[in-house]
Amino acid sequence: MNRLHSQADWITRAREVLPAAGFGNFDASTVIARGEGSRVWDEDGREYVDYLIGSGPMLLGHGHPEVMEAVLEQLPQGMTFFANNAKGIELAEAIVEAVPCCEQVRFVTSGSEADMYAIRLARAYTGKPKILKFEGGYHGMSAEAQMSLAPAREVNFPSPVPDSAGIPQGVADDMLIAPFNDLEAVGSLLAEHQDIAAIIAEPLQRIIPAQPGFLQGLRDLCDRHGVLLIFDEIVTGFRLAYGGAQERYGVTPDICTLGKIIGGGFPLAALGASTEIMSHFDKAAVGAERWLMQLGTLSGNPVASAAGLKTMEILRRPGQYERLRELGQTLMDMQSAALNEQGIAHRICGDPALFDIFFTNAEPIDYRSAKHSDPGLNAHWNSTLRANGVFKSPGKLYPSLALNSGDLELTNSAFQHAANALSEYKNMAT
Repeated sequence: MNRLHSQADWITRAREVLPAAGFGNFDASTVIARGEGSRVWDEDGREYVDYLIGSGPMLLGHGHPEVMEAVLEQLPQGMTFFANNAKGIELAEAIVEAVPCCEQVRFVTSGSEADMYAIRLARAYTGKPKILKFEGGYHGMSAEAQMSLAPAREVNFPSPVPDSAGIPQGVADDMLIAPFNDLEAVGSLLAEHQDIAAIIAEPLQRIIPAQPGFLQGLRDLCDRHGVLLIFDEIVTGFRLAYGGAQERYGVTPDICTLGKIIGGGFPLAALGASTEIMSHFDKAAVGAERWLMQLGTLSGNPVASAAGLKTMEILRRPGQYERLRELGQTLMDMQSAALNEQGIAHRICGDPALFDIFFTNAEPIDYRSAKHSDPGLNAHWNSTLRANGVFKSPGKLYPSLALNSGDLELTNSAFQHAANALSEYKNMAT
């Protein structure tokens, strides 16, 4: 394919104008030219089966015709207003109907914003300053969220470790860190600290599942100690089930955050809770002292809302989630079969709707146990997959409903190539 600029040209240009030559998201050595259905193409014309899917939003695949039609219908009517619009109101209604904890929602543009406002909302409602989060949990880019996301050094709980420069000590003073899946540790912290506003948790932490009873245990502890429970469902919302992790696991938080899928590939996120809690966004209801200010230029954008509404409508159709889980389970089984054939120890971790591999004999239950026995195995696995036409992040594989039998055949072949490459890598190492 003839192109005006090669991928190398674009990377060179990126180095001049972008720190680390990228947007801060994915590997900057790949420049994507386009996506269609289950595939993406880079600027050199190389084709991949896409398991990154924009870090989750493209559950229906790229350019789904019904979503495109909804967007094209909205565009000539207006792209943004900084005012209420019918599509945004309809999307709010659809979210409230679907998500157990939501009686009302507020829209923002990114998951980071949603998580930041959820933390602030919990503080406004309770009047307490401290937030408990789990080591390794990802909750966006706020100063609070950047505490002990991926700490390079292990410290004693509950001390936080900042993962980014530019965070003042005062933020750390109001953060408590606990190990995921450890109810005893959480209970001890709640008993010791009377000034905790909320616990924020991913119900599926990255790809680490909650142990049986853990999420309900958090709910019970929060109720006992007068603490709010926040579920970060930016990733799990409308992916694990139509009602998200709350529906799948049967545990209802006080506040949740949503993103990715609800925007249908456009910038849109939300937070939701009961009418009582959400009243803190209404100055007339709570007064100036307890009012939580929130606004954003693109919040409730009608184009994103139209895309999200159509995406959610499609997901409500019979059999969608059953098919997603079948596709995911097939991919899980393919990986295990390829690795078992080569005698490579591994654990596939997560849910059929979202998972990946740890190269270890241990069961990953929290950040400190979720380690590869040899990090080189994971790097080699992912680079070989990409060389064989599979596009994914280093730590997650997102199935999409756009996958077909040809995609699965190509992917299975790539898994076998990657497993063979790991076997050769291990033989050279010994």
